[in-house]
Amino acid sequence: MAMTLEQAQQVGYTCLKALLRFAFMVANNLVAIPSYVLYLIMLQPLRMLDSKSFWYIEGVLFKWLLAMVASWGWWAGYTVVEWGDDVKALSEDEAMVLVNHQATGDVCTLMMCLQDKGTVVRQMMWLMDHIFKYTNFGIVSLIHGDFFIRQGRAHRDQQLVLLKEHLEKYYRSRNRKWIVLFPEGGFLRKRRETSQAFAKKNNLPFLKHVTLPRLGATQVILKTLVAPQENGTPAGRDAVLKESKSKGLQWVIDTTIAYPKGDPIDIQTWILGYRQPTVTHVHYRIFPVKDVPAEPEALTHWLYQRFIEKEDLLTHFYETGAFPPLQGQTKAISREMTLSNLWLVGIQSLAFLSGGMWYCIFQYFYHCLF
Repeated sequence: MAMTLEQAQQVGYTCLKALLRFAFMVANNLVAIPSYVLYLIMLQPLRMLDSKSFWYIEGVLFKWLLAMVASWGWWAGYTVVEWGDDVKALSEDEAMVLVNHQATGDVCTLMMCLQDKGTVVRQMMWLMDHIFKYTNFGIVSLIHGDFFIRQGRAHRDQQLVLLKEHLEKYYRSRNRKWIVLFPEGGFLRKRRETSQAFAKKNNLPFLKHVTLPRLGATQVILKTLVAPQENGTPAGRDAVLKESKSKGLQWVIDTTIAYPKGDPIDIQTWILGYRQPTVTHVHYRIFPVKDVPAEPEALTHWLYQRFIEKEDLLTHFYETGAFPPLQGQTKAISREMTLSNLWLVGIQSLAFLSGGMWYCIFQYFYHCLF
């Protein structure tokens, strides 16, 4: 069937828009990421004199970088509606965020919806696949102190040891509050078949919208970051001092991302914007960490239950277009997450001005030297 003139114009417009958006993204990265690195190089004396202030500034710059990524989706009409518990009240507490994983756009969605959660973005740590280390954002995550985990049975034990060492070295020294991980260990489309086969073999529920989570990283995080308890209080002779410094990990935030009709957004769509405006739905449930079992078998069961609940939540969402109400509610309440266009334009402008400033500085020294 021949394409009509109107259809041809629409295709041409979409391609042109995607090309312009891609060019903007490339330019954005070329000015913002080197500027972030160069600012932190210049601030190394401050790091030696006042480490706390250095990491505060780094966190602000990191949040602005993530806001730039969020802006690519926001200006394409990709927005977020939030459901369930209100997590803003936990922004100053330590929390572990468990997220289902469908596509690369999940990370972008989190970068967007966490922007209005106080200090969370600048004080958070990400656990992500090691392949992200080699992307344009890899150098930023390395400096910020995120952890790149290598998947596969051959690397599993070593990676968990490295994760524990990483948390002990960087989490509290850089004043991190939230740690984000995807316990499924991969995208839904890649792991579903294997997960279903494992569930069938071990008489576990058959899941379609999520996969059974892996225990390793969750267990290491809980063991490393939860304050040791003795009779309900932090253990040890320096209990009062320890509690004044850090209460340890206090919350688990079970986060469920749902896309209309189960069609996830990937990073290419987020950048190029060729998909029609889409509302992504994010559901939160908060659990006190004291209610999370420490023993491996009990923790495995608890974690499986969270993902079985995610399955039920997503099934309800795909059938009705909404998440079910929380216990004690008669109607589910949703909250539309918003970003300020003025704030986003200001951050983008600062990035391009910084890029121009560093270019002029390097050009000046180049001419002085040569």
